[in-house]
Amino acid sequence: MKQISKVLNILEKKYNTNKRTTLNRMRARPNAFKILISCLLSLRARDETTDVISRELFKVASSPEKIVKLPTRKLEKIIFSTGHYRKKAQVLKSVCRELIERFNSKVPRTREELISIKGVGPKTANIVLNFAFGEAVIPVDTHVHRVSNRLGWVKTKLAEKTEIELMRVVPKKYWFEINAVLVLFGREICQPISPWCSKCVVKKYCGRVGVARSR
Repeated sequence: MKQISKVLNILEKKYNTNKRTTLNRMRARPNAFKILISCLLSLRARDETTDVISRELFKVASSPEKIVKLPTRKLEKIIFSTGHYRKKAQVLKSVCRELIERFNSKVPRTREELISIKGVGPKTANIVLNFAFGEAVIPVDTHVHRVSNRLGWVKTKLAEKTEIELMRVVPKKYWFEINAVLVLFGREICQPISPWCSKCVVKKYCGRVGVARSR
């Protein structure tokens, strides 16, 4: 646990607030609906793209009702750059309908209710709970899953299991920041194939689990 704390302290200093991802920056002025929609748009999209497209979408549709009423073709055109725009448009409309019909147009505050909405998975639910409602949970995406296994903190095959294991070994005071720092660290240094171990500021603490080739 001491080693985990050392690594996270180092990474928190390197990846300060100004470098955080769009979703992490949104915590400063939390809006549960906007965080939920931005998270759904961020799937397989660059962070810079998510930021720009989210802003464009919210200029014309900043509520569940407005997104549902927005013509599908117009919605697809707005979110086109995020990739998989047709599927994402369907998901956004479906999620917004459920918010209207089941939750009085409000984003629910419990994990169980969030994941009961079709199109909202565990990672998205945790991002909403953490970033919008200040709940102490750990959002786990591909970067957090990969990096925490590579460091040797956990030994898991599924993101859902990684979340459970990280909550056991990571001190609770880091739960709010761990997603931000590991995502940026994973994108910049600890990449999926041939990570930049020569540039890594925490390499002496790394187990290099599964690393066959590095730079």
